Amino acid sequence: MISRLSEEGYKVGSIKHVHHEGFTMDREGTNTWRYAKAGSKVIVAISPEEIDIIKKTRMALNDLDRIIALLEDEKLDIVFIEGFHSLIAKRHDVPKIITAKDENGLERTLEGTVGPIIAIAGVIAKNQANPAYRNIPIIKVPEEGQKLVDLVKDQLTQGNAAEKPVK
Repeated sequence: MISRLSEEGYKVGSIKHVHHEGFTMDREGTNTWRYAKAGSKVIVAISPEEIDIIKKTRMALNDLDRIIALLEDEKLDIVFIEGFHSLIAKRHDVPKIITAKDENGLERTLEGTVGPIIAIAGVIAKNQANPAYRNIPIIKVPEEGQKLVDLVKDQLTQGNAAEKPVK
C-alpha cells in the first residue's frame, strides 16, 4: 500500500506501535547510544540518505492526536498506523483496515470498532471465499492489493480525508 500510493505521488507516513518494553532503534555501543547514556534527550543522526531523530522520553501511548502530531511538519497526505487499536476503534474520524488471523479474532476486533471500516485484510482474507463480511469488503493482499489502494484513495477524496490517518 505504501509503495503503491507513494509511486502515485502521495506523501505517505507511517506509525508503528512496538509492544516490547525496553525496545529501542538505537544499538548499544554506537555514538548515538553513548550520547543518550550521557544524558542527551534528543539525538539527531544525519547521513546523505537519512535523518534519524531519537527522542529519549516517556510518552503516554494513549493520546493518538499527540502521536500523529509528531508527523505534522511533514505535510503528509496519509498516515498508516499499525497497532493502537484501542485508541482508534472508537474514532469516527479514522478510517480503518481491519486485519485478523481467523474469524474469532475478526469478531473480537470488530466488537466495539466504529466505522468507517474500509476493508478486512490479513490472514483471514486468504481463507474467505466471500467478497465481504458484514458488508465490509474482504481484500486478499497482495493479489487484490490495487483494490485496497483504490478503496484508500476513495477515502482520501471524501471530504477533508487527506488530513485523516488510515489504520
